[in-house]
Amino acid sequence: MAAACSRSLCKVGRSFLKTPATVRSGTASFLLGNAATHSSRRGLSSGLPGFRSRLVSSVRAGGGRVLGCAFLLGGGLGLYQTLKLSLQQHLAQEDSKVSGGSPKMTLYQYKTCPFCSKVRAFLDFYGLPYEIVEVNPVMRQEIKWSSYRKVPILMVDAELQLNDSSVIISSLRTLMISKEKSLSDIIRCYPEMKAVNDRGKEVTEYNNKYWLMLSEAQNADVYPAKGMQKEEMKWRQWADDWLVHLISPNVYRTTGEALASFDYIVREGKFGTVEGFFAKYVGAAAMFIISKRLKNRHNLQDDVRQDLYKAVNDWVAAIGKNRKFMGGDQPNLADLAVFGVLRVMEGLQAFDDMMENTKVKHWYRRMERATLNHEGRS
Repeated sequence: MAAACSRSLCKVGRSFLKTPATVRSGTASFLLGNAATHSSRRGLSSGLPGFRSRLVSSVRAGGGRVLGCAFLLGGGLGLYQTLKLSLQQHLAQEDSKVSGGSPKMTLYQYKTCPFCSKVRAFLDFYGLPYEIVEVNPVMRQEIKWSSYRKVPILMVDAELQLNDSSVIISSLRTLMISKEKSLSDIIRCYPEMKAVNDRGKEVTEYNNKYWLMLSEAQNADVYPAKGMQKEEMKWRQWADDWLVHLISPNVYRTTGEALASFDYIVREGKFGTVEGFFAKYVGAAAMFIISKRLKNRHNLQDDVRQDLYKAVNDWVAAIGKNRKFMGGDQPNLADLAVFGVLRVMEGLQAFDDMMENTKVKHWYRRMERATLNHEGRS
């Protein structure tokens, strides 16, 4: 439609330029007369008695050529915009073909949450496009529509809601491999269970969350060596059940570290001015106290750094000297989980101490490059 209008304008412009001056002036007078009539109806006429006659005279003196050029210019601009829009649509279609028609994904998160960081590491490594909605940890208005009140939450195509970091990762990885399955069908393989923990609090868990729902042939292709699948599942669970619980006691180990940690959280998170102030100072004091309770609950040493060092070195030892990653030449889901958890300490003293006093540095830097370069996409 736009292209047709543009071509019509161009034809009118060319006819103006080719038509004899006397005819052009008559046509111009007719157009300007109509324009003046409409203007007076809208109350926009100049009100000067000689305005119209002088304008028509100026057009007769060469204004027809000006009008023709104006029509040509308008038509040309219209064609340009039409071609530009067509090109953009074509490129978008090509991008969609290249990406395999990836679903639109929106991640609701706290940036400094280790579970959210795990999901980002997975999405980045495999080059899956996604948008981020940073959730205010105080009001949580961004997820008020959800009965599930934790993060991460991943919305797929604005319809399907995925909860729990390990379920999100397992279901998406299954979908990438088993293209014949729908995500809705895959999600049903991870049923939700509610239970009461040892502190009397109701918790939500998910069955099978470390499993990929694959056929025997697909399973053999993904895990060609004996024990690879069990190893991956074991360390994914280790990251959730043990490693993640070492983060808070270490980043809130002293009052100074607690303050530095909350300064980082406030800067990276979504807080209002007043919320940020109270989060930084009141939150730091509260988490310093809570970290001591966490240390007792998880039977950590007085020097919690030693537990962090041991955990990280155990991880590096499990990879061994002959593998770049636990997945071999490429990271597997356990690599991505451990990297995602450790990454939230970057910029804090606990992270610097870990990098200096353990053997994790080379593996960690390889993981940084792998996720930054979306190496899993190929």
